[in-house]
Amino acid sequence: MGRLIRKTAILAKLETVYGTEPSPAPSGSSDAVLVSNASFSISYTNVNRDLIRATLGGSEQLAGTRFVECSFDVELANSGTAGTAPAWSSLLQACGFAEAQLTTPARVEFTPVSSGFKSLTIYYHLDGTLRKALGCVGNCEIMLNEGERPMLRFSFAGLDGGVTATADPSLTLTAWKVPSVVSDVNSGDINLGATYSTGALSSGTSYPSRGLQINVGNTIARKAILGGQGTEITQRDVTGSCQLELSAAQEATFRTDINANTTTSLGFTHSSGAGVGIILHAPRVQRIDPADTDYEGTLHTSMNLRFVPSTGNDELRIVCL
Repeated sequence: MGRLIRKTAILAKLETVYGTEPSPAPSGSSDAVLVSNASFSISYTNVNRDLIRATLGGSEQLAGTRFVECSFDVELANSGTAGTAPAWSSLLQACGFAEAQLTTPARVEFTPVSSGFKSLTIYYHLDGTLRKALGCVGNCEIMLNEGERPMLRFSFAGLDGGVTATADPSLTLTAWKVPSVVSDVNSGDINLGATYSTGALSSGTSYPSRGLQINVGNTIARKAILGGQGTEITQRDVTGSCQLELSAAQEATFRTDINANTTTSLGFTHSSGAGVGIILHAPRVQRIDPADTDYEGTLHTSMNLRFVPSTGNDELRIVCL
């Protein structure tokens, strides 16, 4: 009887030493990840022997450097308890973010870093086999599209830790909470000019939108060097896009600002209340490439976004209230 793709289980745990499985090892009771759209592949750099014989014919190849690619989506939902990190915290930390647990009000904030990067060991169970990925670092996309689930789209690169025939684990997934659909009821407008302080957005101008997409834009280097093979985050270029409903006067102002390379801050809130609220804030966002968009017969303006540092390591702040 065939094995089933749907029988997939993913465990992920932060490493203490890069490329070394943590102790205790990832377990289904404490490190299970609730995912959609999962994939796992191993990329080989094979070396051809190219032997010459008395007859024609090819040569075998030697298996060389191997890197693992692992990607999946998780739902963007808070922990359910103010001040407690959400279940996806370790995944985001392996994408170049730092976690800070703060008080008054109780909240958890994530901001990007440029050093001291963390890595994951990922166990990818697929109907009777265990594929291990070590030293995983990655990139994250934030998908807040109107009418859809709020999602975090992760893609990781790491070292091949081998494949074994292993029974699938039992999973404890209670830390993964049910999200709210991105909608007018659950989500606020996009706020340009917003100020963030201690768990709240203030000021700025709100604009109706079709949601917000953000790509952290990490560059992942795959280093095949003797004595130091691994993966590493070497650059970050945060970008995004949105589609706004603007008045004629607002559109004229927007296009003037865009032509003048004017930056603005950006704030977005999804859900509200202790343990469920999520705020995104960026202090300096450049709007580029404006275009007219037809939405149900009405005129919208779509644009791309570039999130640039203000004082450094602050292009994007994710706040879990």
